[in-house]
Amino acid sequence: MRVLFCHDGPLHVDDNNNYYGIAHNDEMFKRYFHIANKISVAIRVKKISQEDAKKLSKITIKPFEVFEVPNILSVENMFKIHKAKEIIKNAVLKSDYIVVRLPSITGFIAIDFAKKYNKPYLTEVVACPWDAYWNHSFKGKLFAPLMYYKTKKRVWNSEYVIYVTNNFLQKRYPSKGIGISCSNVSLKEFDNKVLDRRMEKIKNLKPGGKIIIGTTAAVNVRYKGQQYVIQALGKLKKKGITNYEYQLVGAGDQSYLKSIAQKYDVVDQVKFLGPKRHDEVFKWLDSIDIYVQPSRQEGLPRALIEAMSRGLPAFGAKTGGIPELLQEEFLFSNTRKNIDEICNILINFDKEKMIKQANFNYKVAKRYDRLTIEKRRQEFFKYFKSNVHNKI
Repeated sequence: MRVLFCHDGPLHVDDNNNYYGIAHNDEMFKRYFHIANKISVAIRVKKISQEDAKKLSKITIKPFEVFEVPNILSVENMFKIHKAKEIIKNAVLKSDYIVVRLPSITGFIAIDFAKKYNKPYLTEVVACPWDAYWNHSFKGKLFAPLMYYKTKKRVWNSEYVIYVTNNFLQKRYPSKGIGISCSNVSLKEFDNKVLDRRMEKIKNLKPGGKIIIGTTAAVNVRYKGQQYVIQALGKLKKKGITNYEYQLVGAGDQSYLKSIAQKYDVVDQVKFLGPKRHDEVFKWLDSIDIYVQPSRQEGLPRALIEAMSRGLPAFGAKTGGIPELLQEEFLFSNTRKNIDEICNILINFDKEKMIKQANFNYKVAKRYDRLTIEKRRQEFFKYFKSNVHNKI
């Protein structure tokens, strides 16, 4: 039996036809073996050099077949819609079950073919397309209503839905079918020594000493919001506060954020570390002092939960599922006028508050331990398959 996973992605491929991903990795794909014993993927694919491939997670699971879908949102490929549909249709026809991750153009097309050819499908809702496109660019604002409508319609008509949030996405994209809350985050076993080391690190902070803030996200996607943190550092610098360093982990063109750092005279306080493999991210999280999730679009951010699992004090925007994770005093508004709020949160962090929040965050992150999350997901997969077979 074959299960087909459909999403825009992308995955990356080297000259030897080895595939690599960041969030799309072995750990994620293995979960679908609970639906079928063969996995296929319909997804966009980007070429990558051997050197850049070292920074990503290699896909090693087998069997694993990739149906490469052209990026029809790009100007050069926008006329390849018919080719994309043909590729996705063939992938659907070759499969017994379909898992569609929304929002995605590939996902929309896959659902339409699944319904046409009576293929059982399950929908995963991982983000809000309205927030993503509206906060992306002027072009994005043109796409936002269409993507919102397409997502809302297809989720509503889906019989089986997995949401990554507890409330936010369920309210915005309800379904007439059966839905559960099940985060894409599944953390390994918790070791309380991690929290002990964090407490020691906080206690050793020196008054007025360097405080390292961090964010892990693509650096070429403006709705990720790193520019607001950079602007806040510039505002603090004007007040004579220069002990913050902002480290950014993530792939993409750095030119826009570098121009913001230059504009606000904080080039020396902003460090671009590039992409890191998933295992390397945890080591980096242990080295910083405060994590920030400044996104203007999120589902339930994996990066924030992973940071909280390391006992990191954290703050973030009132976006998507972020308020489901953080306390009110550590949230700032999801607007372009949030600079003062970011500054106030930073300067109000003291040792006592950091210790208190580190304990709180670690406790919240424990809700996302792998055994609990995967058990819930596997039970839903079993329910999905059982119901599908009963209808045949």
